[in-house]
Amino acid sequence: MRTEAPLLAPIFRSDGQARLLSALLLSADEISLTELALRAGVAYPSAHREVGRLLDAGIVVERLVGRTRLLRANADSPLVPPLREILLIATGPVALLSAEFAGIEGIESAFLYGSFAARMQGVEGAAPNDIDVMVIGAPDPDLVYQACDRVEDVVRRPVNPTILSRSEAGADTGFLAQVRDGAVVPIVGELPWA
Repeated sequence: MRTEAPLLAPIFRSDGQARLLSALLLSADEISLTELALRAGVAYPSAHREVGRLLDAGIVVERLVGRTRLLRANADSPLVPPLREILLIATGPVALLSAEFAGIEGIESAFLYGSFAARMQGVEGAAPNDIDVMVIGAPDPDLVYQACDRVEDVVRRPVNPTILSRSEAGADTGFLAQVRDGAVVPIVGELPWA
């Protein structure tokens, strides 16, 4: 687990804590501790310690099914709504765009790039003003723009899509070289140059 505070929301103790909270609070799912650790990309012992803190604070509740601990956000906690709001803005774009793009035919892959992706990857710099998303494939552009507008309304930052065909994404341009060399955060499918 990364020990530094996340660059997009430095109010959290660590990047791992923010990812765990996102996995728990941005979903209505009830998930096991093992699944939570996988979704958040943290080691099981770290997830176990953090969940103990969240249970003690009343932010998360658990239900035992046999030996499995099922966890979910505590709907009665006054801390959950403001935490959810912060997490939506700081870490929500990936989950929100993934859900929006799932219903659009023709998207082969999609990923964040630019300053928002860089901050998510721990690259220091100024706070991002917008979110750049690249969509590869042959989707209906209007549907992509509408999906990005809906996400923009939730995360309170402009979401700027760039739509390229697979062959355009493979071109040798300065812009694409800069994207390939920079931080990217996958949303849907594989990166076109992976």
